[in-house]
Amino acid sequence: MKLFTDSGSDLPMSFFEGHDVTLLPLRVEIGGDTYDDISEIDSSTIFRRIRNGERPKTSQVSPELFTKKWEELAKSGEDGLYIAFSSELSGTYSTSVVIRDQVLEDHPGLDLVVIDTKGASLGQGLLVQAAVQMRNAGKSRDEIAEAIRILADRVVHLFTVEDLDYLAKGGRLSKASAFIGGLLNIKPLLHVEDGKLVPIEKYRGRKKVFQRMISLMEERGDSFSGQHVAISHGDDEEAALVLKRMIEETIGPESVGIYQIGSAIGAHAGPGTIALFFFGPDPE
Repeated sequence: MKLFTDSGSDLPMSFFEGHDVTLLPLRVEIGGDTYDDISEIDSSTIFRRIRNGERPKTSQVSPELFTKKWEELAKSGEDGLYIAFSSELSGTYSTSVVIRDQVLEDHPGLDLVVIDTKGASLGQGLLVQAAVQMRNAGKSRDEIAEAIRILADRVVHLFTVEDLDYLAKGGRLSKASAFIGGLLNIKPLLHVEDGKLVPIEKYRGRKKVFQRMISLMEERGDSFSGQHVAISHGDDEEAALVLKRMIEETIGPESVGIYQIGSAIGAHAGPGTIALFFFGPDPE
């Protein structure tokens, strides 16, 4: 079984290289040049250039790359699973399905399942990691796909940004009008609702936001004893480490991983973003 995901998952290149997962990069345009996320530009460069006043643009995975990868899959005879970035935040999912259907016309043996995670960053990345674990345990593609669909509904995204203006101007933010602007040091808290980024609360100072994140973990999370919790950051590892320590002291999950936000998501979220991801309880 071939496993695919895009760079909206914010997993590092080492993960793709070490776990036999095919990376489908979104693209970032800055300074008149276009780069493949992760493989051709690192997000530290993007954050530095944003701080210097440049405003990057992003685009979805190219149709040409989808065509190439789906044709290769069809010719290989293997079945495939693509765990995709939220359809509410990018056209990547929709394009992948359109190209799959086109390739099927010439290659009727193509066996590819595409899942809209309705997630972003490590919310998507946690699902990819779970799929790798299931594949390594010998689960079939269809078993993995069904499990990932269920898990996708359980992922909780919580995050705070330094400046909502990046998300608002990029068209990636819903219900944002009441949150834009405001007093100095007001930190918004957002989550993902039906695949969209939605502000829910705001606090004065990052410490209070982090404290609220932890209280929401307690409210929304499942048993954390066996959970791998993920934190992603916009070029602010120090803040991510602070949140990690708070979580370890209060919640005590099995592990807490820290990852840097990739270029495509970082172009919209901006420097200083801190995001937290974990699984909520099974609705059943």
